[in-house]
Amino acid sequence: MSAITVENVWVEYGDQIVLENLNLEVASGAFLAIVGPSGCGKSTFLRMVLGQERPTRGRMLIDGEPLPDEPGPDRGVVFQRYSVFPHLTVLGNVLLAYELGRSRVFGRLFGAARREARDKAEALIARVGLSAHRDKHPSALSGGMQQRLAIAQALAKNPKVLLLDEPFGALDPGTRAQMHALIKPLWAKLGMTVVMVTHDLKEAFSLGTRVIAFDKVRHDPQAPGRYGARVTYDLDLTREGPVPVLGAVKPDIGAPWSVRVVAAG
Repeated sequence: MSAITVENVWVEYGDQIVLENLNLEVASGAFLAIVGPSGCGKSTFLRMVLGQERPTRGRMLIDGEPLPDEPGPDRGVVFQRYSVFPHLTVLGNVLLAYELGRSRVFGRLFGAARREARDKAEALIARVGLSAHRDKHPSALSGGMQQRLAIAQALAKNPKVLLLDEPFGALDPGTRAQMHALIKPLWAKLGMTVVMVTHDLKEAFSLGTRVIAFDKVRHDPQAPGRYGARVTYDLDLTREGPVPVLGAVKPDIGAPWSVRVVAAG
């Protein structure tokens, strides 16, 4: 199970309010896509789920338990910038996740334990389509291959939740389509909950089972940081029609990400 609960969450930095009064229930196994304009708190929300940040008010739970105070193996993450170790090969990058997990002091495994970890790493490398490149360093890989490697790293510890922060934003359209064809079957097979931040509406709707939009619905020209972003639109793609959000308003139709639908409230 990997359900995420967000209760009355606020994020404030001094006088600036980034997120205000978020309330969400994300079902276990959902693929949640988050869209919205730059600076509306999408990545901040992702960092809270990861454990890098804490809410100023409210609380966040996984399967009814409070989120730990720091990142853990139950949550994997893939960033837009390829988060791989340049001095290690493809196999070495994935193998390291198993070695550090079981040998935190030395970061190395030996004998049967190493053979077991190597077998797991090679199976994961094959799953993301990198078997032919297992002995190459990241500098010899294309951008799409490096992102495949980052995904393999994130999946090595069998996380309950996979967090994707604009993971395909730096890729060309063809490579991005290949990554979509990779990630969706992996999600379906592994049964984990995925939370993805993206600026691409088409990507959000093609991958997600649920799409939510963050935006600021209140503005004060004299105090730009006075109000934070809320969930302004919530669409469950497993149902027919939009899911109303209390107090939601029509997003700015000039914004390129806008869903352009008025949610009843």
